[in-house]
Amino acid sequence: MRQCDPNSAFFGFMGIAASSIFSRAAFGTAKSGVGVCSVGVMRPDLIMKSILPVVMAGVLGIYGIIMSILIYGKSKKIGYSTFAGYAHLSSGLIVGLSSLVSIGIVGDAGVRANAQQNRLFIGMILILVFSETLALYGLIIGIYISIAETPKLCTPYNV
Repeated sequence: MRQCDPNSAFFGFMGIAASSIFSRAAFGTAKSGVGVCSVGVMRPDLIMKSILPVVMAGVLGIYGIIMSILIYGKSKKIGYSTFAGYAHLSSGLIVGLSSLVSIGIVGDAGVRANAQQNRLFIGMILILVFSETLALYGLIIGIYISIAETPKLCTPYNV
């Protein structure tokens, strides 16, 4: 059996970075926050209703943190193989990129549309929920990939 590549941990840590960076909770919060600010100027009575997309964007950051913790816990094992590193990189990318396409633009446009027409609030909520489920699906798939047991593919690397 061959020795584990010491560089395989790099791929696992890149998965941690990808799940945190690409989750774009800050981007979603910023885009939705701009919409909330413009609604506050036009209709101050709707500010509390308009906060919902900002809160939902914060949940995406939690998805990234969950995935990062799971990957980090697995990457500390002795005998961390390149296969496991690639699996953790892909699970981090899945979580990060699925969160990337969620909330931000929808939150901004939905908040502004709700300020103009109150009847659009339920529609905005539904669109936010469905866009959040894309990120949730990514989290479920990422968790499934990252916790899968890999066979003993290599012996621990000795320095």
